[in-house]
Amino acid sequence: MEPKEEQKEDQQEEPRGSRGGRREVGGVQGDGKRAADAKPDGRRGAGVEGPPGGGVTEEAVEKILEDIGPRLRALRRGRGLTLETLARDTGISVSTLSRLESGKRRPTLELLIPLAHAHRVALDQLIAAPATGDPRVHLTPLQRHRGNVLVPLTQYPGRVQVYKQVLAHRERKLVTHTGYEWLYVLAGELHLVLGEREFTLRPGEAAEFDTTEPHWFGPVGGTAVEILHLFGPHGDQAVVRTGPAAQ
Repeated sequence: MEPKEEQKEDQQEEPRGSRGGRREVGGVQGDGKRAADAKPDGRRGAGVEGPPGGGVTEEAVEKILEDIGPRLRALRRGRGLTLETLARDTGISVSTLSRLESGKRRPTLELLIPLAHAHRVALDQLIAAPATGDPRVHLTPLQRHRGNVLVPLTQYPGRVQVYKQVLAHRERKLVTHTGYEWLYVLAGELHLVLGEREFTLRPGEAAEFDTTEPHWFGPVGGTAVEILHLFGPHGDQAVVRTGPAAQ
């Protein structure tokens, strides 16, 4: 059953007369503060105003909201997820998810926050809000396939490459190639196979290995794992310059 949306009605306070020796006369309170500058709860400050003044128009807001549904559908399908799987991951009903994607349900923070968490993206990537001077760089995934996402964090050809990677279920198949890899687990559990050896890495743990050795890595069980992935195509390794302070 979908959560019932509460409808809130704006309430305006009736002008008050004398209270505690203060009076409102001609829109000015007895202490000299203008009544127009006071909020109903007694705080001062202006309300939300539309353009002019650089604000976002109602038409722009409606366009942003209309685009969220198709964006959610494309993101879910790009990760190879069904509505049922996403409903299980977010706690949002299948019917609500379907209505969100079709534009029949107005998106709210209560719905978008768990969706952003499940898709492992920033909330503003779901909304695609206009730029407001935010200095953060929003990186574009290099590939998406059945829940696997690879986001390049560096763009230096021929040097050590750094990626943020989300791995869903993948076929276990050992591979070899030239290079050197360093893996650091951010969330979830990573199953690493190196030749005849097998390891389970948890958040905060790392592994490094020569990729000429047969290897494979993926999530433990059916839950996705999120990692930082450093790859030196010519065998380059991460060099540690400092270590723990001597005791």
